[in-house]
Amino acid sequence: MTKDDSGVPERFGMTDREIEQALGRVKVPAVDYADLYFEYCQSESVSMEEGIVKRATKSIGQGVGVRATVGEKTGFAYSDELTPKDLNIAADTARYIADSGRGTEPVPVTQRPAVARDLYPHDRTDIEVATRDRVTLLNAIDVEARRYDPRIKNVMASYNTEYKVMLVATSDGLMVGDIQPLSRLQVTCIAEENGNRQIGTFGGGGRIGLEYFQQDRRYLQFAREAARGAILNLSAVDAPAGVMPVVLGGGWPGILLHEAIGHGLEADFNRKKTSAFSNLVGKQVASEVCTIVDDGTLPFRRGSLNVDDEGTPTSRTVLIERGILRGYITDKLNARLMGIPVTGNGRRESYQSVVLPRMTNTFMLAGESDPQDIIKSVKKGLYAVSFGGGQVDITNGKFVFSASEAYLIEDGQITKPVKGATLIGSGPEILKQVSMVGHDLKLDEGIGTCGKEGQSVPVGVGLPTIRIDEITVGGTKA
Repeated sequence: MTKDDSGVPERFGMTDREIEQALGRVKVPAVDYADLYFEYCQSESVSMEEGIVKRATKSIGQGVGVRATVGEKTGFAYSDELTPKDLNIAADTARYIADSGRGTEPVPVTQRPAVARDLYPHDRTDIEVATRDRVTLLNAIDVEARRYDPRIKNVMASYNTEYKVMLVATSDGLMVGDIQPLSRLQVTCIAEENGNRQIGTFGGGGRIGLEYFQQDRRYLQFAREAARGAILNLSAVDAPAGVMPVVLGGGWPGILLHEAIGHGLEADFNRKKTSAFSNLVGKQVASEVCTIVDDGTLPFRRGSLNVDDEGTPTSRTVLIERGILRGYITDKLNARLMGIPVTGNGRRESYQSVVLPRMTNTFMLAGESDPQDIIKSVKKGLYAVSFGGGQVDITNGKFVFSASEAYLIEDGQITKPVKGATLIGSGPEILKQVSMVGHDLKLDEGIGTCGKEGQSVPVGVGLPTIRIDEITVGGTKA
């Protein structure tokens, strides 16, 4: 199947006429908007632990989700069966939930915009990898990680792929499809010495195929990085506690932006005025060195999409420009209700889920400072280069994040690795404390998965090296 075929309803056993009739059953005068979302998804995963394959799965799912919106109200139904009869039942159900009327006139879906770009050109064979090849890859990772250091006692690795075909038909006459590949390789190592056990993890992926991991034997580098992190943590000292300057390294630390700020800029929270950023467009919400964007147009990135799940081309949206809040992340529903532009951020986990405004790839643009000068500017503080888990309250932006790799900064020099460090603060307040932004913007390796209202979607983050003048570090050493 090619990209050109993805927008063809026959791929899902439907005809144009059947889709138009189903839309006509939903789009009655009282309904503001309706859409049909068809999906086929094939997922495969192999995971290994202690050199033994622990789990190998393959799943295939397909179906259609039907949505009708009236004002703020959404009627939604889905069917796992792709027949005209089941489609019409789902259409009637969604319309009934949103409005009790019934439509009889078909809604033409004549607009079939050609995909003007292909951010992830792959054949299906690039994504389909035989189980034995996956096992061979994971075995090589296990051997490489143990060879890195004899103190590596356990290795866990997994290789997951997804091949998704989607087609969306809307009541405003649009019908567009896409093929969305996705791959992820994850490695976790456990090191042990004198009863001290520590973990190191590393992973990556994107809308790419196996050849990405095979290129220059990149998968072995994943193994070495996970092993390095575990060995490093064996020598880590207790983290200091208190308010101090913190330098964040580039790449994955951008997860702090995603959680503490990005969610607060999603339109649904701001329409309901439950976000710390509600009614602040045009206001200063960060220091002048901060410019933050959400960009779904980056080739091969995990959070990128040719079109979102409402058929809108994704875009590069400036959220904060030199400290000024410029706008929100929107889907069609919230853009219409708020009277603001659609940004192509309508996303859903599957045909069984409703659309929500979600981030794609969210990051801070590079600044002008030399990263080494940023480190030298700190007399006593913390340098955090990777994070594990965290918790965020969207309503006020307050967060707690655990650093999985961090170091002391003493007299402008990076010294000892530390363990047990957490960063505690609020997104809006932290943005005002950013005083230096490096010229070394780095995007993450492609491991991010965003959770919201029970739905998970792949995302990307990024960050240059930045200095936060004051933030509370929760450590174990006063």
